[in-house]
Formats: sequence, structure tokens, C-alpha cells
Amino acid sequence: MPQVTAESLSFDTAADEYDAYHGGLERGRKAAEDLSPHLLPGTVLDIGLGTGLVDVGLRELGHSVIGVELAPEMVSRAHSRLGGRVALGDAHSLPFASSSLANVVMVHVLHVVDDMDRVLAETARVLAPGGRLVTVHGVPVAEPDELVEAEAPLNVLKPEVPDTPERLAAAAAKAGLRVLEEAAVNPYEIDLSPNQYADSIEGRVWSYLKDVDGDTWQRLVVPVAAALRALPEPDRERHQVWRVPLTVLVKD
Repeated sequence: MPQVTAESLSFDTAADEYDAYHGGLERGRKAAEDLSPHLLPGTVLDIGLGTGLVDVGLRELGHSVIGVELAPEMVSRAHSRLGGRVALGDAHSLPFASSSLANVVMVHVLHVVDDMDRVLAETARVLAPGGRLVTVHGVPVAEPDELVEAEAPLNVLKPEVPDTPERLAAAAAKAGLRVLEEAAVNPYEIDLSPNQYADSIEGRVWSYLKDVDGDTWQRLVVPVAAALRALPEPDRERHQVWRVPLTVLVKD
């Protein structure tokens, strides 16, 4: 049985705002367009599907999609979009038979799992020979703007990203997965006001904030939220562009 952890509960708390702060179905469809050309015929398993934004796009493109997610509230939201094709499940112990799937996708997942090596080994186990893992890496990086500048003091709280292309390639090789292609996804574009960004920070929507202690919160996070709200026209949305790499791996 999947274990409901503090991390999964953190994402449950974020579920109400997840879609808005992750670009909604428009961004999900764009991500699906990035993934689709790299997928083989056959079922696609989305590990850590969140509320199913990407999977709606993949299904619209003709793919048969199933998904697992650790956070119960996220699963509930995804179920409302995808029906019985989603389940509560842990990436470290997937509820699928060995060599049973043609494709696995992970979008902004590997940087938050507890053990990337174990997740990659599990992915390799469920993939059929010749099957593919398509992963969109870590945390997207926004092009510089006033929101990014105001939020910059929080960079010290962000952990080192474990799934850089180089680290992923090395870890995947140990699991029997070979890099087939490295690319960049189409830029994510989102309209976000300073007040909306401050709300997301104060609500701990971003995973790097979930375990921040009270003293650090007061010293670093509170001033950043205040700085965002102090920007001119704090309710006016700013257009942001975010970029992130993509890697395609194959099980030989």
C-alpha cells in the first residue's frame, strides 16, 4: 500500500491551487505536445501525475494514459479528469508487472522523490525491452523579471537539483536505461501577478518551502512575500517564460 507521508500531505494542501500555479490545462497540453513525439505506440504511465493536467493533453493526442500519484487529494482531482485510469501509488514501488509498459513519463517529478536511483530502477523494471522513459527535468527556470528578482533571496532554501541531465544519465545507466535524446521543452508561459506569487509562497505551494522552520520563515520568506506585494500594481499579471530540459531514455 502507498504510504501517505508529510510530503504527500504537502501536495494535498497545494491541490486547491496546483492547477492555477502550474499553468492549468493550457500548460498541460503544451507539455503533452513536448512528450508525444518521443512516445512509442502503447500505454503511457505517468508517474506523479498531479491533477492530471498533462495526461488530459496526452489523451487528446491519442495516447492511452494511466497514472499514479502519492497524494490522495491530487489523485481525486486527476480521477475527475481521467476516471479510473489513475491510482494512488508510490514511484518507489510501482503497482505494475515487470516489462509490462511501453512508455513512462515523469514531468517535474525526479527532483522531489526520496530516492532517484530506486525510482529509476522501478521504472526500468516495469518498462518492456525497448520501452521509453521521457522525463521533464526538475524545477523550470524563469527568464529574469521583477518577480524573479524579488524572489531571489529564497534561492538559498532550494535544494540542489538531483536530476540535472548529467546526473540523470549516470543514475539511469545504473538502472539499465540509456540516453536516447536530450532536448528542451517548449517554454512554459504563465501570467502571474505579484500578489498571486506571494500567495503561492505563503501557502507553501512550492515543494522547497514545505519544511521551512518558523525562524527561517520569518527571516527570509516573510520579507520576500512583502517585497512582491510592494511591487507596482501588485494585482497586475506579469507574463513569465520558463525553460526546462527533457531527456528520453530507452531500456535496452
